[in-house]
Amino acid sequence: MKLNKNDKLRRQAEVSEKGNGKTSSSPSYLQKFFIDQLKDMYYAEKELTTGLEEMKRACTTEELEDAFDNHIKQTERHIQRLEKVFRLIGKNPETKKCEAMDGLLKEVRSIISETEEGSLTRDAALIVAAQKVEHYEIATYGGLVQLALTMQLNRAADLLDKTLSEEEETDSLLTDIAENNINIEAEQEGEYVWEKEANEKNIPASAF
Repeated sequence: MKLNKNDKLRRQAEVSEKGNGKTSSSPSYLQKFFIDQLKDMYYAEKELTTGLEEMKRACTTEELEDAFDNHIKQTERHIQRLEKVFRLIGKNPETKKCEAMDGLLKEVRSIISETEEGSLTRDAALIVAAQKVEHYEIATYGGLVQLALTMQLNRAADLLDKTLSEEEETDSLLTDIAENNINIEAEQEGEYVWEKEANEKNIPASAF
């Protein structure tokens, strides 16, 4: 059976755990970075629950509203998993301001204020913004899984990997919603500026 990268790291960690009786009174630089990133994501997930509520209230279609509602519940589980990871490494759950998530949610709020209420264009824009959030989380959780495996924190890696998988599923779901319905309907909301200019100048739209 062919092992993927995560399986190989887990096996290496299991072998190392059996023969490693070393203890250290102070965390390594890698451990400090790992803990710092956990705090970052703990803050990010807590802020995201608020952001998702805003997106849910602002969106137009029931399908997207349901997707955001489900992700709110999912995000609450992600917070609980992070709290378990903190406990596994003997730390109390603690947040650290995440500039990246703050910036992403600021963009969400700008989209809501700049798009027309009840339009499909708003939903299309919200999906793009939500997927930017998902991609940030996927990158961070992917890195945390690898760090946990490297440091032989197998139980923590398993918890983080579950969250990573759910973030990837959410990203895929948002793509499906956009491609199957929302983007197509949003495309019908008004004439493109370049088409209008082409009509005024009698230029074939195909020229663009």
